[in-house]
Amino acid sequence: MPLQEIQARIEKAELAAGRAAGSVKLIAVSKVQPNDRVQAVLDQGHRVFGENRVQEAAEKWPDFKAQFDNVSVHLIGPLQTNKARQAMGLFDAIHSVDRPKLAKTLARLAQEQGQCPDLFIQVNTGEEDQKAGVLPTDTDDFVQQCRSLDLPVVGLMCIPPVDEEPSLHFALLAKIAARNGLDDLSMGMSSDFESAIALGATHIRVGSAIFGARVQHQKQTDSAENP
Repeated sequence: MPLQEIQARIEKAELAAGRAAGSVKLIAVSKVQPNDRVQAVLDQGHRVFGENRVQEAAEKWPDFKAQFDNVSVHLIGPLQTNKARQAMGLFDAIHSVDRPKLAKTLARLAQEQGQCPDLFIQVNTGEEDQKAGVLPTDTDDFVQQCRSLDLPVVGLMCIPPVDEEPSLHFALLAKIAARNGLDDLSMGMSSDFESAIALGATHIRVGSAIFGARVQHQKQTDSAENP
């Protein structure tokens, strides 16, 4: 089974890196996947999933959460401020906090609601114009800004450029996290998660290797998980 194969590879990578067994959380990226495929993975006992879009998650996960206990859904795609309220009710973690306006909106909603998902700051490690994320040189200041707003920032996330060695970006993200006292690193996808684990990843995002090829009727851009 693909899920079991991925879990075995994670365990092997943890061991090779001298990491504790179970220290890496597998996020099964279920975006654009039919519900029967998602249910098949739920039936195998997996409980942590990733979605790119608020609307798709709203259509999919309330029913699944009613059927299965202890499901955790993470937003790994970009978040518009006008979708922030809905996102806070849907997701257990948001991996794409990337600008002051969004941070301030989340802080206001957290005060209003008395709760907030775990938050990861997205870092644009490749400094790519087309990608979301805080620039590496601005990340320390943004972490402090989020902390001053009492936001529960637990870690950093990155999506390396497709044409560059990902381990360089993983190492950079780990260095930024360490100097800011952040424990969690959301990095590594289907093609490179072993190297991410070696460099400290706590959350890896794997989609097609678990579910199979994505349904093609929806075009996806700036993906948080490689095809």
